[in-house]
Amino acid sequence: MSEYINEVNEDTFEQVVLRSETPVLVDFWAAWCQPCRALAPIVEAVARQYGSAARVVKLNIDDNPSVAQRYRIQAIPTLILFRDGEEKERIIGAASNDAISRMINEHVRVLPDSQDRIAGH
Repeated sequence: MSEYINEVNEDTFEQVVLRSETPVLVDFWAAWCQPCRALAPIVEAVARQYGSAARVVKLNIDDNPSVAQRYRIQAIPTLILFRDGEEKERIIGAASNDAISRMINEHVRVLPDSQDRIAGH
């Protein structure tokens, strides 16, 4: 995918997302979804912004229908933030960098030296 975003699937979802020690933002998307493509650069920017403080992954719903069904994905793009193995928040549809960042900030355990990077400084 990119330096900052990895793809997850049915086989890796539990280990990468649910067992993560840091918050994980999952972008549920599909290749045919134009709004998903429009959101991709924003999700990339968020991933770059948070670095190791929060992980960002993508899950293709067409290739991984059981995960999409488990989380009742009815529209895409859908962004779900997981922490400690549980869904904490979700955004359905297009979202701004600020909206996504606000959601993540509520759940990131910030280390003092990472505060500047997350604030965008």
